[in-house]
This record gives sequence, C-alpha cells and structure tokens, in this order.
Amino acid sequence: MKRNASLIALIALMGAGSIAPAGAVSGCVAQSGEQRAVLLELYTSEGCDSCPPADRRLSQWRAQGSVGGRLVPLAFHVDYWDRLGWSDRFASPHFTERQYRMASLARSRLVYTPQFLRNGRDWRSAGSPLEGLEELPPGAAIALEWRGTQSGKLTISGTIAAARPGAEAWLALYENKLESRVLAGENIGKVLRHDSVVRRLFGPLAPDASGKLVLNQTIALDSDWKLADMGAVAFVQDRSSGEILQALQRPACPL
Repeated sequence: MKRNASLIALIALMGAGSIAPAGAVSGCVAQSGEQRAVLLELYTSEGCDSCPPADRRLSQWRAQGSVGGRLVPLAFHVDYWDRLGWSDRFASPHFTERQYRMASLARSRLVYTPQFLRNGRDWRSAGSPLEGLEELPPGAAIALEWRGTQSGKLTISGTIAAARPGAEAWLALYENKLESRVLAGENIGKVLRHDSVVRRLFGPLAPDASGKLVLNQTIALDSDWKLADMGAVAFVQDRSSGEILQALQRPACPL
C-alpha cells in the first residue's frame, strides 16, 4: 500500500492533477501518464541480412509519432555478428548481454536477430505493438528532464517511483537518422539507415526502500553524435521477471 500511495502521489505531483494517457511533454521535461507505455526493444545488427526490414519497421513507427506517444522504441545493436566480416559500429557487448539476460528472465531460449521484445517478452506479430495492451496500468511513474550541455557533456535528470518491490531502472541515450555503407558481410554494398539506436545504456539503477530513485546522469558526448537527433529513454522493469513496468521517452531539447 505504501508503494502504491507513493506512485499515486508522484503521478499527481508530475501531472498537477491532469495526466495525459500517453504521457506529457512540456519544455525540456517529459512525464509518464496513467497508462503503461510499451517499450519495444529491437535487437539487430548491420551484419545480419534479415535485419534491415526490422530496422525500417522501427523507423516507420517513429515517423508515426511512436503510435500516439505510447510506444517507446529502442534499437540495440548486438556484437555477435561482428565476427562474420562486418563490425557494426553501433554494436556493444552490453547490448548482447541484455538480450541474453532478458531471455533468461523470460525463461526462454529465444535469442536471435532481428528480435523484438515487447515489454520484456518476445514479440513476432505483424500488427501494432500496442494491440492488446491498450488499458495496461502503469507499474511506475517517471519524470525525465533533458538538461544543458557543458564541456562536451550532457546531463539527464529525473525522478522514478516504482509501485512494487524488486524494480530496477535503466536510462538509454539514443540517436536517430544514422546511416552506414556496409563494405563486408551479408549486407555488403547496402546503405543501411537506422533510428532509435541506443548509444549509451546505464543501469540497472536501484530505487531506495520506498521505491523512489533520483536520476542525475552526466554523459560525455562522442564527437560523431548529432545532438539534435538524440533523445533519452528511462524505463523501469521487474528485476526477477523482466516485465517492463513503465517507460518514458524525451526527445532532444533545444538548449
């Protein structure tokens, strides 16, 4: 009861009595709403010839305004394709580790590319990622602020309140409108375009005993990042099951 009360209080504080169903964005601040957003994770690689259609699918949803603001898309480029001739510059062993961990939490052996995870579970439908999840209540409240840059560093701050024990928080910095000309491997000769590509992932971050967490993450910007095409996503998941309790996206803010 105490955690539920904390969640309700924080939602009320962030929404000032009126909360948009898909979350709200004002200035450089975003806040989660009274419905649970859908975190759609794509595990992909530039070395995989079946991945470009999935990349395009993710980009199409982004172009549609992330389906009314409730869909939070992220593309994690895994590194296990790199040994086959093409090193994906967006790939990270940390993203591969997350894919395997999520499969383990779901008690599944399904680890492949391209793979979509919808709120922590393998998803292979041709329909909308929101289908069947229209009235899913939130399991956490999130406020996220895109703050200023100084000396080549960006600061993202926010507040999280989880409604249940055993929750953990994650923060992802992503970039849109990326392009690669592939010179080897299964996609040799192709120009691949990507959106929602995770550039940095921070977590797991543990809330305190009351379920609350204050975010204040300073991130060193790489020289090739395009700040205007970037954004941040905070999400909360159940530590034992991998279920996504809430997610929130804040696109880049003019600073």
